[in-house]
Amino acid sequence: MNVSLNWISAGELEALKLVGKKVIRGGIAVFYHEDQVYAVDNRCPHLGFPLHMGSLCDGILTCHWHHARFDVCSGGTLDPWADDVPSYEVRVNGGEVWVNPVSRRVEGAEKYKIRLKEGLEQNIGIVIAKAVVGLIEAGVPEQDIARIGIEFGTTYGAGWNAGLTILTAMAQIVDKLDKNGKILALYQGLVHVARGSSGRGARHLLSALPSTDVPFERLTEWYRNCIEVRDTQGAEKVLLTAIMKGIDTKRLSEMMLAAATDHFYLDGGHVFDFHNKAFEALEWADVVQKERILTSLVPMMANPTRSEELHQWQAPVNLVEPIKQAIIELEHNAKPADGSRQQTALSVEMEQQLLQQLLSDTPEQTITLLRDLLISGTAPAQLAQIVALAAAERIVRFHTQNDFRDWIAVLHTFTYAHAVHERLLQSDEPHLQRAIFHGAVSVYLDRFLNVPTAARPKPSSSATPTDHREMLDLLDLRQQVGPAAQWVVDYIHGGGDPGALLNTLGHALLREDAEFHTFQMYEASVAEYNHWQAVKGSFAEKAKETMLLACTRYLAAHAPTARELPHTAKIAWRLHKGERLFEEE
Repeated sequence: MNVSLNWISAGELEALKLVGKKVIRGGIAVFYHEDQVYAVDNRCPHLGFPLHMGSLCDGILTCHWHHARFDVCSGGTLDPWADDVPSYEVRVNGGEVWVNPVSRRVEGAEKYKIRLKEGLEQNIGIVIAKAVVGLIEAGVPEQDIARIGIEFGTTYGAGWNAGLTILTAMAQIVDKLDKNGKILALYQGLVHVARGSSGRGARHLLSALPSTDVPFERLTEWYRNCIEVRDTQGAEKVLLTAIMKGIDTKRLSEMMLAAATDHFYLDGGHVFDFHNKAFEALEWADVVQKERILTSLVPMMANPTRSEELHQWQAPVNLVEPIKQAIIELEHNAKPADGSRQQTALSVEMEQQLLQQLLSDTPEQTITLLRDLLISGTAPAQLAQIVALAAAERIVRFHTQNDFRDWIAVLHTFTYAHAVHERLLQSDEPHLQRAIFHGAVSVYLDRFLNVPTAARPKPSSSATPTDHREMLDLLDLRQQVGPAAQWVVDYIHGGGDPGALLNTLGHALLREDAEFHTFQMYEASVAEYNHWQAVKGSFAEKAKETMLLACTRYLAAHAPTARELPHTAKIAWRLHKGERLFEEE
C-alpha cells in the first residue's frame, strides 16, 4: 500500500494499541478504538481543549471540559454549540499507522453562512463568532455578513430592536477598523441580534390592500392617521400597500418619518434613531428584505412616549407652543412648488452664533433663530449638523459629579440629533424639519448636566502620545474620563493620525461587553466626524475634536467591563488560525 510523502506517521500500530491514543505532529489526535484507528483534530472545536484528554466510548469521543460529544469516525458533533471536529483519513501500512494531514471536512463561505444562521437561531455566541471569523477570512464582504443578521432579526421577534440597531451601526463603521476590529464589530452586532430575537416566534406580515390604485399622498395621510391613533395594524397594511405600489425608499422614509415627527421626540429620541438605522440598513440589505425591515418599525409606534406631554417640556417654560407656532409660520413660508428658492449655507460666524445659542439658557430665542434661518432658506441639514454638534458639546462638558445614569440623557440627545442630520441629508421633506426643533429643545433641557461644567481639555506640555496602547491601558481602569480626553487632545494637536485613533476607539468599544447606548455613541461620533471632515477651517477642526472627545469621554465612563463577549471572539479567531490554546509547552 503506497502512502503519500505528505502523510504523517503515527508510529507502530501495536504501540498505539497499548496506549490507546496519542498526539502527533500537526496537532492531530490518533485513537485506537474497537479494533479501528481514527484521527481527529486534537482541539475541541468548542473552545479548543485537547481531545486526547477526553473519553472515547461506543464510538463517541467526549471532551471533558464542557462535555461536547463527537462521532470519532466522521467528527460530527452531537452538540450543535460545539461544531464538528475535523477528521482525517488513516491507513495502516506494514504495521505502521499513517495519517493524511488534510482534513476530510470541506470548509467554505456557504458552510459558515449556515453556521451563522444556526448560531443566531440558537443564540450561541461561540458559534456566531466562529462563523464571522470564517466568513471574514473567506473574503465575504462585511455587509453581506450583516445582511444575514438583518434577515434573522426582522423575521423573528416583535420588530426593530436594539440588536438590529447595533448591527447596522457596526456595519456602517467597519471601514474604520482593522481586521480584528471588523470581526469584533460584526460579532458583537450579531450576538445582540440573536439575544433580541432568538427563541421568539416569526413575525407574520399582514396583507396589503386589494388595490394599489390609491394615490401616494392619500396613503401617507392614512398612515399618519393610523399612527396618530396608535393603530399599528392599519398602519402596516397601508405601508405594505405603498411598498406594493412601487413607491421608492426615499418617499417611504418621508412618509414614515412624518408620522414619527407628528409628536415631539418620541421615546426619548429612540423612535427617530431606530427609523434612521433601518433606512441605513436598507441601503445595503437585500431588496427582498424591504418589507420586513420597514414593517419592523411599525410596532414601536403603538405606544411611544410623546415628549410634548411631559412636564419638563411645558414647565416652567412652555417649549411646546413656541415650536408649534414656529412650524405654522414655516408652513406659511414654504418653498414654492417649483422649488425656485435656493438653499443657502451658513457662514462660519453664523455657525458659531447658532452653536452658542443652542447651548444658552434662552430656548425661545433658539426656536426663533432656527425658524428664521429655515424661512430664509438655510439648508436644514446644516442646521441639524450644528444641533448635533451642540449635543456632542454637552457630552464633552458633562461633569462626572452627575448621576452616572445621566450619561444616557446626553447620549440620547446626541444620537437623535445625528439621526435627524442623516435623514435631512437625504430628504427635503418639510415635515422632517420639525425634528430640528425637537433636538434643539432636548439640548436645552440637558443644560443642567453641564452644571458644573467639565473643563474642555487643552493641549498640555507633555510629549505627544504615540503609543495607542496607552489609551487602551487608561481604559483598563475605571473613571479615566479626564485622562483619556487629555490623551486624545494631546494626540490630535501633536499631529496624530485620526484614522488610527478612530480604530483605537473602536477597539476600546469592542473589547468591552458594551451596552446598547455605547455602540450608538461610537457610530454617531464617527459619522459626524466624517461629515465635518469635508469642511475646511478652524470651526470644523474644533467640531471634529468635539466628536472625538465626546466619544472618548463616554467610552471611558463605561469601561472596563467583564469583557466576556470579545474573549469568545478571540478564542474563535485563534481556533480558526490553528493555534493551540491549552496544550502544555
